[in-house]
Amino acid sequence: MEGESDIWDELSNISADPPQMRDKCIQCKRPKGVCWCPGLPKTPLHPSSRIIILQHPAEVKRCLRTAPMLTLSLASGKCLTFRGKKFPSSKHDGLAEILNDPNTILLYPSSKAIPLNELNIVGINGQNPYNLVLLDGTWPQAKAIYTSSSVLSKLRSCKLVNVPISEYVIRTQPTEGCLSTLESGALALSILEDKPWLKDEMLGPLHYLCKYQLENGAVTHQSKEFLIKQKSYPKLIGRRLAKQLRTLPDNSF
Repeated sequence: MEGESDIWDELSNISADPPQMRDKCIQCKRPKGVCWCPGLPKTPLHPSSRIIILQHPAEVKRCLRTAPMLTLSLASGKCLTFRGKKFPSSKHDGLAEILNDPNTILLYPSSKAIPLNELNIVGINGQNPYNLVLLDGTWPQAKAIYTSSSVLSKLRSCKLVNVPISEYVIRTQPTEGCLSTLESGALALSILEDKPWLKDEMLGPLHYLCKYQLENGAVTHQSKEFLIKQKSYPKLIGRRLAKQLRTLPDNSF
């Protein structure tokens, strides 16, 4: 039939080669046009402590992640990432030893968490460098990791207090006290080492990303909590969101 013949002719003209992909940055793996690497410190930072990221697998699929910014801001070995839903497992080489280290602390607002600024500063009174554990994922994902990994409840847990509003202005946070993984790590590290400049240096790529996005059509976002209080949240509040807002602690990590 003539129509069927036309269809086969069109299909035969489709190139067998895969579509051309945009060149990607070899560091951040993002397309070069939207690379945030110019915001990184001129040389990787070398704090005494190190950050240990326990990352939920779903976080890898997120477009605008901040954990890679944290990794690339710090010197090699100063930020380690382990991926999974339960920790540690046989695939997490070296993690069990880290979690058993007496200088390992967990940034998580559990019921027994103490303010981070009450801990000894590195180098003061013989305090050794810390292993600062961060849970990377949405709040429900982080909570699931914590509850399924019994070893985490045995760690000293700490929380940030008087948390500033997130500088990740192009993403909607659940509440006013929520920070991205990068912001949490940068702020915590600057407190533990008493080096406020660490936070500013580490947030460079986030500032660069937000500035670029805002200059190209993005808008600043308020938190869901703020929008709901102002009665301007554009969606119906489902049970899941309502429960999430009730269970999120003040000044969450």
